[in-house]
Amino acid sequence: MIQRIQTLFLLIVGLISGILPFFLNLWVEIGGKEVFAQDEVLVSLVFYAVAVLAVVSIVMYKKRQNQFVVNRLNMILNLFLLGFFVYRSLSLSGETVVSEKGIGMLIPVFSIVFLVLANRAIKKDEDLVKSVDRLR
Repeated sequence: MIQRIQTLFLLIVGLISGILPFFLNLWVEIGGKEVFAQDEVLVSLVFYAVAVLAVVSIVMYKKRQNQFVVNRLNMILNLFLLGFFVYRSLSLSGETVVSEKGIGMLIPVFSIVFLVLANRAIKKDEDLVKSVDRLR
């Protein structure tokens, strides 16, 4: 059942977490230098881990409960990444001067939204299978 809607949601998570952080800036430093995900090794590793977990979850379409758990783990990873971005944005040096936060800081928020939608669809499929099993 790889043609389900949760596959589309997980594919979107994989694409926005695997590609977009390297084209959208995360923040702009005081000197005007834009910081991307490849400039921060830990951040880029976490983005890659989120993308890989989304692809792994797509491949696990036959085991819906495990897919649900992997998506939850992916959400937790995105929450840690979002927490790091919030911490970083609140502790940027030179806050008396205008410091700019990039649009790339919102990528974990979009990932979490699509992961929640995917988990909802997985739960709906699981409920459908359970109701059919009851009728047998």
